This record gives sequence, structure tokens and C-alpha cells, in this order.
Amino acid sequence: MKRILSILSVATLFLLSACGALQNGVSQSGAPATGGPGLGLTVYFIDVGQADSALVLCDGAAMLIDGGNAADSDLIYAFLKERGVSHLAYIVGTHAHEDHIGGLAGALNYATIDTALCPVTESESGAFRNFVKYLGAQGKTVSVPRPGDIFTLGGAEFTILGPIKPTSEPNNTSIVLKLTYGAVRFLFTGDCERDEEADILETGRDLSATVLKVGHHGSETGTSYPFLREIMPQYAVISCGEHNSYGHPHEATLSKLRDADVTVFRTDMQGTITATSDGRTVNFTVERNADAQTNPTAADRRTLVPSGAPQTADAARIGNRNTQVYHAPDCKSLPDLKNRVYFDSREEAEAAGMRPHEACGA
Repeated sequence: MKRILSILSVATLFLLSACGALQNGVSQSGAPATGGPGLGLTVYFIDVGQADSALVLCDGAAMLIDGGNAADSDLIYAFLKERGVSHLAYIVGTHAHEDHIGGLAGALNYATIDTALCPVTESESGAFRNFVKYLGAQGKTVSVPRPGDIFTLGGAEFTILGPIKPTSEPNNTSIVLKLTYGAVRFLFTGDCERDEEADILETGRDLSATVLKVGHHGSETGTSYPFLREIMPQYAVISCGEHNSYGHPHEATLSKLRDADVTVFRTDMQGTITATSDGRTVNFTVERNADAQTNPTAADRRTLVPSGAPQTADAARIGNRNTQVYHAPDCKSLPDLKNRVYFDSREEAEAAGMRPHEACGA
């Protein structure tokens, strides 16, 4: 039996509800958490790199929300097999992009399903057609849920909040669903961007949630201030790949989460993230880097300069390996540590092909 070392605990928080005060805590571990059917609610935010996948287990019932890229099919197959999840009450493809629906073929190769939910029944995406093919092998077809539809999963229920309007932008067709288990709520947003967020806000539905799965891998195209204000999460999970070429999660999104005093977990830094709940408390474990600064301020980032970096602040410049832009060391928009390149001078940065960040006068 794996020994789980508790590293961090967060003071008890209270929210009024019909079930009484909601208490949430965080404990982190350097080892993957274990859990399964019949043990209350367990949500695995699976590390599928620059993609999305979450396995939800509740009182003996299971739901898979997205499955990562097609290359993640074997990972998803193994993840279900290791946990003995051979049947899924629901399989949800939030939208037809490959990084969400591609790996669902692996799930369908291992587990039988009851219901498949997706916002469309047809797509030019090869990954989507493959998904439909494997559904057909089980005699199943895609069901398109409507806003307001409610489904049960063990002792939990989830409500479909979006999409509201048809659109040609696949991200804004994302199924947005809110899972409720006692006084604990999880909001899953797919790749929902600002347009879909605005549509959902117009419905006036209750969006409040304990845990937010941040939309579109933390891109600045989503998680608008109005949307975040209605959710007011205590925790947020960002699924993205380490050193990804998109620069996800974007600083604009991280800044909003800091402003809202949200505790952030990230698969790129911490691997698979596991949330467990008894309907009153929420606890988190992470696969690695339990003490990582997942959402440091610019000031925090400046204090984390590696020992080999230039130490003369007036001369040194800090480049972003993704955007090829260099910054002054006191810039408020410094890149994440993993994306930094250090230079002794602006001349050295420009010789490396980088351009200055105009806002900070680099």
C-alpha cells in the first residue's frame, strides 16, 4: 500500500448551503492518489499533456469527460484498467477537437458505456469520426444534451449549462456542465471561450462552484472576469502541457485567478491531480511537485531567478522562449520560469533573435 505523505493543508473554509457549512481543505502528496467507486466522489484530472481529460467516480458510477489526443488512447485505456473502471455511465466529448475527443477511442476499447454526450453528431474531424465508429461497435450513438438537462451519477447529479447558441467556432460549442455532490460543486468548461461564457451568463443560471476546471487550458480567450465572478471558485485546475507552444496558461488568466484568491493546480507542473469529496469537504492530491508555485506573482517570479542567471538587474534581460520577446527584469509580465531565457544585456537578447517587450521599455 502506497504511503501518502500529506504536505500542505489549507484552513477550513465555510459556505452556507442547505446541507450546512461547506468545509474545504487541500492535502498534497508526491504520489498519485488512489480511490474508486463506492468511496464518495473522486475526480481525476488526468495528465494528458496539452489536452483535457477527467474521470469522475461517484458511489459506484463513472463518467469520463474528454480523453486527450488520439496519442493518449493507450494512456486512457490503462488509466481505466488500473482503477477497474470497466463501465462508464457517461462518456462526454465536450467538443470535436482532437485534444479533447481523440483519446476516447481508448476508453471505448476497454469500457462499455451507457450514454455518450457531445454537442454535435457530425464533424469533419477524423478524431470525432473515430469516436463515432467505436461508439457504433457498442451499438451506441451520440446524444446531444440541451441546456438545463440534468443527469444522475451515483449520489451526484450534473446539469448541462452550455452551449447555448450554435456557432462555427468549435471551442464555443463546448459542453459546460456543473457536477453537484452534496454541498460540493465542480464546473467543467471544455474549451469554452468568452462568447460562450457570455451566453451562459445571460441565462441567469447558478454558476457557483467549489472547483473550476479552467476553460481552454488557461488561455486568455476564456475565464472572463464576469464569468469568474459568478463562479467564485475556491480551487481551479488547469490542464495543459509542459513547455507548450501556446504559452498556456496565459498570464491574463492566472492574474484573474490570483485576484479572486483561487488556489490553482496545474497538470503541466503537478501531473495528474485528484480531488476527493464526501459532499462536504474537498481534498486534493498531486502526482508530483506538491510545493510548486503554480500561480506566482511577477514579484514571486523575480525572487525565483536561478543561480546561473545574470545578477545585474540594469543590464540583464529575460526572454520568453515561446514568444521570442525579451523583458526588463522588473517587468510585470515576466514569463513563467519554465519559459525563461536569461541574457546579460539587451544586445545579447537581440542577437539571439528576440524583440523587446514594448510595454516595459525593455
